[in-house]
Amino acid sequence: MMEFVAGAPALWRHAEFRRGAREMAGVALGISAWGLVAGVAMANSSLGTAWAVVMSLVVFSGTGQIASLPLLSSGAPLWVVWATVVCVNLRFVIFSLQWRPYWVHLPLRWRLVVAYFSADLNYFTFVRRFPDPRPAPEQWPYFWGGMAVNWGSWQLSSLSGIALAHHLPMQWGLSFAGTTALLALTYTMVTDRATWIAAAVAACAAVAAFALPLRLNILVAIAAAVAVGVLLDNLGPKPPRHAAKEAA
Repeated sequence: MMEFVAGAPALWRHAEFRRGAREMAGVALGISAWGLVAGVAMANSSLGTAWAVVMSLVVFSGTGQIASLPLLSSGAPLWVVWATVVCVNLRFVIFSLQWRPYWVHLPLRWRLVVAYFSADLNYFTFVRRFPDPRPAPEQWPYFWGGMAVNWGSWQLSSLSGIALAHHLPMQWGLSFAGTTALLALTYTMVTDRATWIAAAVAACAAVAAFALPLRLNILVAIAAAVAVGVLLDNLGPKPPRHAAKEAA
């Protein structure tokens, strides 16, 4: 896989790069809707345009950005802002455990780059494309193809929201539109009985834990869904022993 790390041209020419971009393009509309909401929220906060642009480019986390804005506006201590952002993004701890078998062989600097560009939707498209958690040469170009569309869609819409914030009527309900778009994208990923059950458990857990502070109900929902998914995988039919040996 390291030849793809060394040369960007090889990435652009690889068929998996185009496939990753194409599959992520299917969810780019929802990413753009949520990015527009985040951009408008940042521009209408106390940050100012310049810092809103810096936040969009550096933080690259819609939930983290939106959760931190009211704290920054109210003058909350910096440690409170950091703790809140960490809490609302704890789901990435779970995601990183799933990512690890794919990228553990990479140098630390590249794993840090992957960590910055990793997001919810490119994680889901990636593991759907490569369900076997072990490195393969085609994974690297696929990841960057999806990342190009994911990161590009987010930044374009977020920066557009910052630029147009004072020209968009707030009664349009942009936050509701962004949430609705993300729900529609999630629906397209629920493709079988196991994912339907995991999604239902996650929804119930999120509602049941809604009273938790710092949006910890999101983490509870993700943990519940992952636990149910692992349980269903273990309870499912196992491949014949001889077939497993042949595959090895």
